[in-house]
Amino acid sequence: MDSNHERDLEKAYPKAEFVAKLRRLADAIENGARFDIQIAGERIYVPVRAEFNIEHERSDDEEEIEFQIKWKTTEPKETD
Repeated sequence: MDSNHERDLEKAYPKAEFVAKLRRLADAIENGARFDIQIAGERIYVPVRAEFNIEHERSDDEEEIEFQIKWKTTEPKETD
C-alpha cells in the first residue's frame, strides 16, 4: 500500500485495547521514542518530532474529544 495514499479512518476498539494503546503511546512520548501502531491492517510509525494536541467538539446532541498526533511525512531540511 502506498504510504502517501490519502486515508481517513476511524476504528473503534474495546476499552482494554484502547487503554493498552494509550499506555504504550504515553510511554513512547515520555521516553522520547518513536510510537508504532497498527490500525486496520496498516502499520503507522509516529516519529518523535510529532506534535500533540487535544480537540473538543460539541453539537446539539453529542460531544467529542480527540487526542491528535500530527507530523509532516517528510523531514524538514536543515539549513546552514
